[in-house]
Amino acid sequence: MAILEINHLKKSFGQQTVLKDVHFSVKEHTIFGFIGQNGAGKTTTMKAILGLLKIDGGNITVCNEQINYGNNQTNQYIGYLPDVPEFYSFMTPLEYLELCGQVTHMAKHDILTKSQELIELVGLSAHAKKRISGFSRGMKQRLGIAQALLNNPKLLICDEPTSALDPIGRKDILDILQKVKDKTTIIFSTHILSDVERVCDEIAILNEGQIVFQGSLEDVKAKHPVNALSIQFYDHLHINDFMNTFSDLQIIPEEHHRLTIHSKDIYTTEMRVFHYLYQNHIKAEKVIVEEPTLENLFMEVVK
Repeated sequence: MAILEINHLKKSFGQQTVLKDVHFSVKEHTIFGFIGQNGAGKTTTMKAILGLLKIDGGNITVCNEQINYGNNQTNQYIGYLPDVPEFYSFMTPLEYLELCGQVTHMAKHDILTKSQELIELVGLSAHAKKRISGFSRGMKQRLGIAQALLNNPKLLICDEPTSALDPIGRKDILDILQKVKDKTTIIFSTHILSDVERVCDEIAILNEGQIVFQGSLEDVKAKHPVNALSIQFYDHLHINDFMNTFSDLQIIPEEHHRLTIHSKDIYTTEMRVFHYLYQNHIKAEKVIVEEPTLENLFMEVVK
């Protein structure tokens, strides 16, 4: 079942066309990576999904209900974490979540129970009674996720949630998203490809206002079959002889006595390399078949 469907979405600001013809769908209980360079139109798309932006063409449905500009009826299904969440800094996390629950007409008992559950989930139990003004950027992102999950949304939209965090803060946020995947569907908008590879089931790449690729990470690997072998020698003494022996292959010298070999039949090439090393009593530090990556695909489709 598709929680979100976007069909032929178009949006311009004056003479600048931001979204030309965007279309993709998001399956239930997946983490969907929405990838693009800064300024590609990711946030514009998020605002259109929330009904906060009047679109020029196309349509969007959430849980089979059409989204209309200025009508937030469909937002009952959505939790939203902006790239820079704002809070009343004089409040504590529990006070802030209580306010959010009251605004959305949750029962008082449900607010308390759910708030405590979410505070524990996002790792803020030790800070539940501290003022938000003293929170780090990572702690605020965690509180933002708790707020977005307060009403048990069917769709959680996270707009660049890890872009300004250090490696530990990024790991914390990604771990939380993986924990809640069985309870909701997540759109993870980002330009950090390593984060996408870690947690996402499917991806869509937005470039110059259009979706240029959509599929699973398995599709990425299928699109980019293995064709590279990396060899790192202990020193440079054997490199020239090696390159002369394998002159029929495309070999690219790298730093630190490393060579990258490209071949249409990488596994036969690998056997040839091992045979050569054995016959000539050469000990290599590393011989690695390079797996295809999301970065390979991204650089290909956005260039």
